[in-house]
Amino acid sequence: MKMGWRWGLVSLAMAPLAAGQALPGQAALGNNTPTPQQQAGINKDNSRHFGDDPVDAGPLATDLAPSLRPEDVAKAMRKVADWQLARSEPYFDRIWTWSVLYSGFMATSESLRDPRYSDAMEAMGKRFDWKLRSHLPDADDESVGQTYLELYLKHKDPAMIAPTRAELDALLGSPRVAKKAGMGIPWWWCDALFMAPPVWARMYAATGDRRYIGYLDEEWAKTSDLLYDTKAHLYARDASYLPKTEANGSKMFWSRGNGWVMGGLVRTLQFLPKDDPARPRYIRQLQEMSAAVAALQGSDGLWRAGLLDPASYALPEVSGSALMTYGIAYGINEGYLDGKTYRPVVERAWAGMLKHIYADGRLGCIEQTGVEPAPFRATASYTYGVGGFLLAGSEVRRVGAGHHAANHGAKRP
Repeated sequence: MKMGWRWGLVSLAMAPLAAGQALPGQAALGNNTPTPQQQAGINKDNSRHFGDDPVDAGPLATDLAPSLRPEDVAKAMRKVADWQLARSEPYFDRIWTWSVLYSGFMATSESLRDPRYSDAMEAMGKRFDWKLRSHLPDADDESVGQTYLELYLKHKDPAMIAPTRAELDALLGSPRVAKKAGMGIPWWWCDALFMAPPVWARMYAATGDRRYIGYLDEEWAKTSDLLYDTKAHLYARDASYLPKTEANGSKMFWSRGNGWVMGGLVRTLQFLPKDDPARPRYIRQLQEMSAAVAALQGSDGLWRAGLLDPASYALPEVSGSALMTYGIAYGINEGYLDGKTYRPVVERAWAGMLKHIYADGRLGCIEQTGVEPAPFRATASYTYGVGGFLLAGSEVRRVGAGHHAANHGAKRP
């Protein structure tokens, strides 16, 4: 449905889950197990070092406090970040699964004032000569540019952004079509709104060239017009999902897909010009989506992979939950959301996510890569979900510190 306005990891040795084998905690849902195709995807993710899903990940952490006190949030962030960095650094790549983790490391470094994480990101950029993954990149292959640009804004070394700028300039001069045949617009899937727009906004911040903002606003408008449901205030994953439904007959709105959009709104607004005419529309959409997902929050503080059919999913899904928490916490901090209304949502979500951190720092309950809700093990941990958790932590710490407009109601766009 259209908007009413225009703008529109090092793999551990693990035993593969056999098709039809029940997931931990899912015995009551006999059909909620991976299909052979889904299991093949899980095995592929594990082989590419995105993460893994061992049968036994050991005990859960008992040393983390669920409060929003900045020091308690920092302890959880550091525990997860250190575990992830140690096991994944040898396998860093430029694919989107890694770039989301890099964004989380950058946010952690800034939030905790710990240069170890940004230093690791600088070493990563040098390893790849600051290049993107492809020529005329799609949104996924643009996404690593977010980290390159944040490092540039810190160090002002033109070499850090020269390849990315050359590719964005080439896109400005090319027909605005999808790289995938038959899909039409460049950002034809909702995940793209996390991967690409923050790059364009950061390139504007680095250069002052408003052409990058013009492209961003125009292309987001097309995606929003295509995929945003103005009644549910949620996004379909792509146009093929507009008619799809869950087992209970509700529309299929994927938790992580909507988390991608909310995270993309945050990371775009962070660098969008204050006088951009489209800015109030991004803020309004963050407000609408926050209200929608808050109403769907589970009793454990988290969200299931299928937002409108939680009964069909035995486990909460942490990557989508983390990204939605990130969006809501940012909205509180910037005064776009009422703190009295939404702080309890953040408190429940953060406490819920901490229950899925293992003693060694593994963050579990993360659905493997895919395009829709799917089953997974409670131990499943993948890079992008960790990145989402670290991004959430950076904003949750700000909520806990009280540096926001919570006591003054929601700010008007």
